[in-house]
Amino acid sequence: MNRTAIRECAFKLLYSMEIQKQGNLEENIELYLENNQITDENAKQYIKDAILGIEKNQEQIIYQIEKNLKKDWKIERISKIDLSILELAIYELKYTKVPFKVAINEAVELAKKYGEDTSKNFVNGILASVVKE
Repeated sequence: MNRTAIRECAFKLLYSMEIQKQGNLEENIELYLENNQITDENAKQYIKDAILGIEKNQEQIIYQIEKNLKKDWKIERISKIDLSILELAIYELKYTKVPFKVAINEAVELAKKYGEDTSKNFVNGILASVVKE
């Protein structure tokens, strides 16, 4: 599994947890890995680290998103897909050694694939603002 595919799996798990809002985090991760037959150890580790890291730093990640929204926007207005993409990308930008160009590019690609027509520009704009700080 390449890093793009692994990142996409992490996004899908994050999105499903955003929708469900229930269950034990560790159990959800294990269930997802099992149901999707993810056996690659690097993939398992990345997904676990990303989901647990996002959960641990949730307040700071949400703060970064809110701080970079337009004045009249509220976080509740962001689609769950875009929110999940942003959380994963900001986690990578702030808490990992992933180069910012890679994190932003991968997030924009996920937005193109799963989001609405405006998602790629929205995600790119928020992440560019986060990086400028």
